[in-house]
Amino acid sequence: MNPALAHARSRNLPRAAVAAVVVAAATALFTRRQVDVPDFRHLVDYAVPVAAVVPVAYAVILGTTLHSPMVDLEYVSARPVSLYRRLQLVVLTLFATVLSALSLVFGLPAEVFAASVRNAAGYLGLAVISARLFGSGLAWLLPLGTFGPTLLLGVGADNTPEWWAWSIHPATSPGASAIASVLWLAALLLPGAPPSAEDRAET
Repeated sequence: MNPALAHARSRNLPRAAVAAVVVAAATALFTRRQVDVPDFRHLVDYAVPVAAVVPVAYAVILGTTLHSPMVDLEYVSARPVSLYRRLQLVVLTLFATVLSALSLVFGLPAEVFAASVRNAAGYLGLAVISARLFGSGLAWLLPLGTFGPTLLLGVGADNTPEWWAWSIHPATSPGASAIASVLWLAALLLPGAPPSAEDRAET
């Protein structure tokens, strides 16, 4: 079997891809809807397009493919498994970009599409970093752990996003693009961690 295909199948990538496509199809039906940001500190009237919020769901769903049931074998493998892990991040990012592009058919503005792609890259980067730091079963932790505070605390009193709330900034924000890029590149370059005791037990 082709090593790349075996890598994908061992991580249930086809099943995660189907789930992500379902989310993308549902998003396309609500292309022009907005998500109100319920900031807890101030009375604000700030909304984010649905298509710019959904990438966190892509990161959580596709992040499940970062777990491998054969982590011990991969860690001692003679083949460069780390190369496949990096290739996997690239493929997942391209796939999330394609999913985001589906809404273009339903009238998604180009600037919202750009923000969606930026957020997909940033949150997928966070998923990989989370998997490296906390174990592959917790790839969802950092994407959801940062998304919550972004919605609840990410808008300032002047009704503009805080600098750290990069995922709710417009696509034209260079700072938000820089943060997303750093997260993605850090995930790409971060070396794989040795298998944890939990991973060994599952194996």
